[in-house]
Amino acid sequence: MSNQENGSLPDFILPHPLYTETIREVHSAVEHDWDSLRQSACQTAAGRALWKHVIHDPLAELLAGETYLKKLYEKINKDILNNAKEISGVIIAVRTLWFDKGIEAALTSFDGGGAQVVILGAGMDTRAYRLSCLKDSNMFEVDFPEVLQMKTTIVEAATETTDEQKHQLMMAKSLNRVAADLREKDWLEKLQESGLKLNKNTVWVLEGILYYLSHSNAMEVLKIIANNCSSAHTVLLADFMNKQSTTMSSSNFHFYSDYPDELLPSLGFSDVKLSQIGDPDAHFGLLHDPLNLFNKLRNLPRSLQTHPDDGTPCCRLYLLQASGEPPSKTIL
Repeated sequence: MSNQENGSLPDFILPHPLYTETIREVHSAVEHDWDSLRQSACQTAAGRALWKHVIHDPLAELLAGETYLKKLYEKINKDILNNAKEISGVIIAVRTLWFDKGIEAALTSFDGGGAQVVILGAGMDTRAYRLSCLKDSNMFEVDFPEVLQMKTTIVEAATETTDEQKHQLMMAKSLNRVAADLREKDWLEKLQESGLKLNKNTVWVLEGILYYLSHSNAMEVLKIIANNCSSAHTVLLADFMNKQSTTMSSSNFHFYSDYPDELLPSLGFSDVKLSQIGDPDAHFGLLHDPLNLFNKLRNLPRSLQTHPDDGTPCCRLYLLQASGEPPSKTIL
């Protein structure tokens, strides 16, 4: 992306490890055996890989795979050549950076003692390997077993599988991968069996996951988190689509909330803060053009479903931070 000012991207060169037989076999299975929900994890990794001038993620290219890297590369190159007002993948870049910043701020807000960070629908998330703020935190990644196994295989291949090298690569204090389906009722139990302690300060990260769930499943996940804030301080970081955004892929996107900043307090969360892509805390210098899609939407009332200028759907992505904490102790 550093060559945008020259009108094109630098030549696309695949990292050498992508040519290894192990990694090629893994990605072949992803392309032929996985559904679109699971494949979206690799697409997100491709976004991090091709916006590497703002996101340091050495594992992203390996986790994305050749197919998704090339597809996004071609889209980005086309956008640059056409002087597009927003470049493909920018929303992934901004979202990633917003969550990174939110996790660091949440951990800083806790009064020592380390904390837990739980990533639901973790996919190809690599924060355990790239965020130094996690050095005192126990990490938990929850996703389908085949998704977690695929990531484990590639990470081990990238680090030549030796325990010493994996330890050097790891930023988090510890990492537990928990195979579970958020659509089932046992995912919290599985987390606890893997070491999650509900009486310990916790950051819950729901990045790019809620809208893939049904309304009932998404609400159940949020309620479970809210109902377990009574024993320790909790920070929730999540993104929500509005109704119009789900029309972009009705087969994949289901849950939405036009006013998540009203929904979360109704579930018991407090200190709720909503941002939109392009807001001062959610642009990171990547959205300069005032006429790009995200800046145009920010200036419109959230109640509007279609843009008054051209009738296009007002597709919004909301970034939410909220808190939960135990009741104050009464001093007698």
